[in-house]
Amino acid sequence: MRISEEHFLTEALHMQSPNADARPVSGDISLLVIHCISLPSGNFGGDLVSQLFTNQLPKNLPPEVSDLEGLRVAPHIFIDRSGNVTQFVPFHMRAWHAGKSSWKRRPNCNDYSIGIEVEGSLDQDYETQQYQALQKVITALFEKYPTLSWETIVGHCEIAPNRKVDPGPKFNWLDLIYRLSRDRDIGKLDR
Repeated sequence: MRISEEHFLTEALHMQSPNADARPVSGDISLLVIHCISLPSGNFGGDLVSQLFTNQLPKNLPPEVSDLEGLRVAPHIFIDRSGNVTQFVPFHMRAWHAGKSSWKRRPNCNDYSIGIEVEGSLDQDYETQQYQALQKVITALFEKYPTLSWETIVGHCEIAPNRKVDPGPKFNWLDLIYRLSRDRDIGKLDR
């Protein structure tokens, strides 16, 4: 997996989201934020997630997600339960994924971060193929943007601790760090 000169993953489905704008400091990419999402919570597949990220939610939303109407959010990347990767925003742009946030006393994480949504819920394990896809995406990001490293990967809960709890207790951070450190040690992707 590679990132093009236009800041798109070469092996991803591309769906353009309007929920992005220019970064205040061009080229300032120094944080990766992992999120989780399912709409409604615990329901996987379907179109609601991509419809949310492209401002195309249907009029008759299920009651448990009706509060999303009018919400303008999008990550750079979404990884579904099968490990399929969709890119909504090119990496050099600011995606609206983190909301009110700060990291190491630096506010407004959207300004300098890349957001990755992984389809999941707080009480269910993530799939092996999701970790494999996440590993490939992050390794490509490390290669393209040298300010990123495994030390700059955080959960949404770490940058907005009073508001957010994702990616949740079922996200296996040790597995992800092991995969990334193994990539670094051998200098290539686990294929």
